[in-house]
Amino acid sequence: MENLTGRPADREWAAFSDTPPWLLTRATTEWLPLVDDIRVRARAELPSLMIPPRIPPVRRLVVVVARLGWALGPWWLRKRRGKYASPEASRADLSLRMRVAIERLGSTYIKLAQIISSGEGLFPAELVDEFKRCRDQVPAENFADVQRVVEVDLGSRLEDTFAEFSRAPIAAASIAQVHAATLRSGEQVVVKVQRPRVSTLVRKDLKVMSWLAPFLVGRIKIAALANPPALVELFAETIVEELDFRLEAANILDIASILADLKQEGYVIPRPHPRLVTRRVIVMERLDGFKFDDVAGMKGAGIDTEAVIRTGMVAFMEGALLYGVFHGDLHGGNLFVMRDGRTALLDFGIVGRLTGVRRLAFLRLMLSATTNDVKGQITALRDLGALPMDTDLDAVIKDLRLDQPTIDPTTLSGEELVKEVQRVVKAMLAYGARMPKELMLYVKNMVFLDGAIARLAPDLDLLVCQPHLADDILQAVRNFTRN
Repeated sequence: MENLTGRPADREWAAFSDTPPWLLTRATTEWLPLVDDIRVRARAELPSLMIPPRIPPVRRLVVVVARLGWALGPWWLRKRRGKYASPEASRADLSLRMRVAIERLGSTYIKLAQIISSGEGLFPAELVDEFKRCRDQVPAENFADVQRVVEVDLGSRLEDTFAEFSRAPIAAASIAQVHAATLRSGEQVVVKVQRPRVSTLVRKDLKVMSWLAPFLVGRIKIAALANPPALVELFAETIVEELDFRLEAANILDIASILADLKQEGYVIPRPHPRLVTRRVIVMERLDGFKFDDVAGMKGAGIDTEAVIRTGMVAFMEGALLYGVFHGDLHGGNLFVMRDGRTALLDFGIVGRLTGVRRLAFLRLMLSATTNDVKGQITALRDLGALPMDTDLDAVIKDLRLDQPTIDPTTLSGEELVKEVQRVVKAMLAYGARMPKELMLYVKNMVFLDGAIARLAPDLDLLVCQPHLADDILQAVRNFTRN
């Protein structure tokens, strides 16, 4: 059904495509009324996963320790005997051994490696580069297991719902894999299917991690890993909501609605099916386009790659600052560019959500960064939960040597500003601070977008994309306070 503008009716409130396989309304979306309760229960479960248990899952603990020990032991012996030509060679071999062990440990550890692989500037370069291989080298599940999950969750045989269903996935990740399919009614879709037993495995692994973390304090010579218990908490907050795809489908509607409110015509969000969404299965509209790093293909099709990245940057920053909601896992596999130049945004399992005091603290952090107010930044980080409320902030600033002559942020390029933010965050983590989930996601996305600028629009300055950043933040603060 179209409105008077000739566009699909649901395009009025969401950044969907102009060729709908179905139309969405919030009132007729069957799974949507369940979402608030699911989100509350997911958050209520977190403490039980983050507090070290008195007795961890012993069998899983033995497997984890054995496989990590098998990876670290030979490296430690070689290092002790001086077998490495340089520190870089030592770190590269350790990173390789860790990656192999992590892949054998399965979904939870692969997901952790994928998050670390996005932490350029925070983690050693050798570790980041090696863990990037975990993004696209995850083995696919046996199709019989995939079929079983789909049929159990949708309550019908595969052939009763789908006219076609590809046996080989078009993408395989740590938590789920994606298959191309065609519904019996003719619509072309993609079907995201959770890996069997992954929900149970993740919960066991989080309990093992939380039990091991206190023993690792002070033993890992990587600044960003100085506080293992806090990192386990951060990881648990990030992964638990990914285990119910109804939350992801709700995230899709929220982001699509925000982009429509922002009048961001450069983004397209796939429609989730109004009925075929369950805890472990989500059926979505199928979109096609160029991979985000296929610069030659885009230019050959006449696509303005600078406009693509400018749109991406503005939409991300405005969504975070003005609405407190943003896609939390931007990387090349979660975006592609359609032939009309618009960017399709995929995979909404991780979304940053800032509400109440934390949202105001985040806005103050961004405003302090644009004015280079160090005390304001540290105060905002404390209010975000990075430090205890009774922390002596002046002592933190002195200990981290943040009381040096200030840098005028207007003299920095976008790349230099990102590196400056990374430096402060890295120093805070080395100090033992807890990294707030939303800040971690925001910084990670900024690093990705800065790298995307280098590939798609090397002459574009990140800050040029948002010249009125401080004004936007002030407006967001006013709106927040007024509401």
